[in-house]
Amino acid sequence: MPLNRRTFLGRSAAAGAGVAMAGGAVVGSAGVAEAAEAGRGRGHGHGRPAKRYSFTVMGTTDLHGNVFNWDYFTGAEYDDAAHNDVGLAKISTLVDRVRREKGGRNTLLIDAGDTIQGTQLSYYYAKVDPITARRGPVHPMARAMNAIGYDAAALGNHEFNYGIPVLRKFEEQCDFPLLGANALDARTLRPAFAPYVIKRMHTPCGRDVRVAVLGLTNPGIAIWDKAHVGGRMVFPGLEEQAAKWVPKLRSMGADVVIVSAHSGSSGTSSYGDQLPYVENAAALVAEQVPGIDAILVGHAHVEIAEHFVTNKETGRRVVLSEPAKWGQRLTLFDFDLVWEKGRWVVEKAGSQVLNSNTVPEDRKVTSLLREEHRKVVAYVNQVIGRSVVAMSTADAPWQDEPIIDLINQVQTDTVTAALAGGEYAALPVLSQASCFSRTAGIPAGDVTIRDAAGLYPFENTLEARLITGAQLKEYLEYSARYYVQTPAGGPVDPAKLTNADGIPDYNYDAVSGVTYDIDIAKPVGSRVTGLSFEGEAVDPAARFVFAVNNYRASGGGNFPHVPGARQLWADSDEIRNTIIGWVREKGSVDPASFASVGWRLTREGAPVFP
Repeated sequence: MPLNRRTFLGRSAAAGAGVAMAGGAVVGSAGVAEAAEAGRGRGHGHGRPAKRYSFTVMGTTDLHGNVFNWDYFTGAEYDDAAHNDVGLAKISTLVDRVRREKGGRNTLLIDAGDTIQGTQLSYYYAKVDPITARRGPVHPMARAMNAIGYDAAALGNHEFNYGIPVLRKFEEQCDFPLLGANALDARTLRPAFAPYVIKRMHTPCGRDVRVAVLGLTNPGIAIWDKAHVGGRMVFPGLEEQAAKWVPKLRSMGADVVIVSAHSGSSGTSSYGDQLPYVENAAALVAEQVPGIDAILVGHAHVEIAEHFVTNKETGRRVVLSEPAKWGQRLTLFDFDLVWEKGRWVVEKAGSQVLNSNTVPEDRKVTSLLREEHRKVVAYVNQVIGRSVVAMSTADAPWQDEPIIDLINQVQTDTVTAALAGGEYAALPVLSQASCFSRTAGIPAGDVTIRDAAGLYPFENTLEARLITGAQLKEYLEYSARYYVQTPAGGPVDPAKLTNADGIPDYNYDAVSGVTYDIDIAKPVGSRVTGLSFEGEAVDPAARFVFAVNNYRASGGGNFPHVPGARQLWADSDEIRNTIIGWVREKGSVDPASFASVGWRLTREGAPVFP
């Protein structure tokens, strides 16, 4: 259903009313106050053993459309250097095992967001056979998560990539609530999604344990998906909204409060000071907001088995855990409670992670989605052209490789055609591209959709911005932070050359249309030398059209100048599809027609890789 004012506000109002759910859960929103539960159990008397109860909350995060242990970009089972497996089918096996060991009534299962974007399986059911179509399919992630029996999931920033109608349809198809206490209606500033859910754990001794799960999402959505949420939703900080909701949950009688946060724990923000809200705020929430027992951390794609943060106000320790990404790990929060003075109190809380590569896939899940998987495999294996030679991204982080030139050529051609005949048609077009995967490649011979799509695994779209030569120089200097400062003289190990200060590959940009050197012997900020256009030094006042993805244009990575630069054009289609269309149109991919060495690494003027 397209999102209009009536349906959007209607959904918000429904969330605001509170919805009773099967299994003794209550989903709440703004202005809701559940009645105090009657029949509270009695405390233990003198000489009697204390009443105790233990339960487990399982957690996943950043599933990114992974159901099967399959890589749609390579056409083979997923594998990496650590031999991780991926997918909900593996998670399902682990979940079943935990439920058998703990007793199903003593477990909950939650997620911390980024569910419906990331694989060709999730893309197919958002774009090729969309769930929003009349009599459209049910999203595979909804079907799998429903079958496994999730109790709640927080919203991730990538939930918004396909637009609000797709997200709302996915929400409708889920048998569990999508939570986002800091995803607010821009007009009313009331939650646009349920902020929390309260689940009741039935104990053999006295009153049920009431477990509140508060969902928090990432403020960066306001930047990264501005085209979808601008004027519709706002995303205040996690600390602010947790401070608002946790006391409410406690006043409603919550014995245990768990936060499911699509936010890392580092306290940093990739978007710098563009927003006053911290991107990776999970540890800050634990430190600043009293009344939280545990936080399921997401967004950062790292593994945190167990980490304790002391709350500044209460001195109590809050346990944090992040189960990596893509279904590689399953977090287990174990809570031991004791009945004291007429209420349940958390006596001990800890966490661990289980590795999904230790178990087989659950046939319940794989058989449920076998047909969807088959359709997507057939789709991605469609031949769209032929390549004269094989190309690889293996060396792209430290050398100008033809495969990155291909992305830049596609973007340059697309922007040039879009601006033809207009005011800016005479300006030179430059383009930025990153190495998103060091294992992507184009084979010699037949090129398929999965080959081309593998170059651009994200749902970024293309824009054209107006920049100056001086701004370009500062942009390149910022990008060059990616390299570890390496003195001249001695050998260079490429494995130790990149990702300085933890900068990911996708935040290093190679720019085509100009030539330049990056002197890695020099300190950050003074590395780019010989910046030239058509053989002449770039004039700081010269104007260029910059073909750039919407993530970078909206501030992703905190690169300078581009977010504030004049937008000349923007596309609504993914760059991935633009690459596929370009290859289809050309029929043949020949690096001789587009590849050149535009940049290189040097040390005091001498090439690092001659």
